[in-house]
Amino acid sequence: MVADSLLLLQGGTFAVLLMAVSVWDIQKRIIPDTLCLCIALTGFMIPSPEKLFGILVAVPFLIATLIWGGMGGGDIKLMAAIGLALGFYKGMTAMVAGLVSLLLFHIIRGIIQKLRGRTVPKAYPLAPFLSLGCYIAYLITF
Repeated sequence: MVADSLLLLQGGTFAVLLMAVSVWDIQKRIIPDTLCLCIALTGFMIPSPEKLFGILVAVPFLIATLIWGGMGGGDIKLMAAIGLALGFYKGMTAMVAGLVSLLLFHIIRGIIQKLRGRTVPKAYPLAPFLSLGCYIAYLITF
């Protein structure tokens, strides 16, 4: 009973923080370090050694930024926080689901914009898509 309550508290806190970071990124195009820290701390509400390896989820983002650029440091810190909160495998699931949702959004928006005769934006805030990936990973893995 206590474990279920703690799991519900963790999931609710995680969801609210992801929503806050998404709104912040959409409005200001920046991800505050304090929100990343709070997201990481939700992982310690139900500690497990596997979650510590979750920080490695940020490595592909770091490598992509070093090679191609275009991604902010906040996105890398957010992925590290998500990895600590969910653990490595769930964090990877969140990353893939978030990036696939971004790709689908870009394709659909691109089609609509081309039909309207407008140009397609080349950059989007990433946090809302990563947050969606987290919700998916959290729900399918618990």
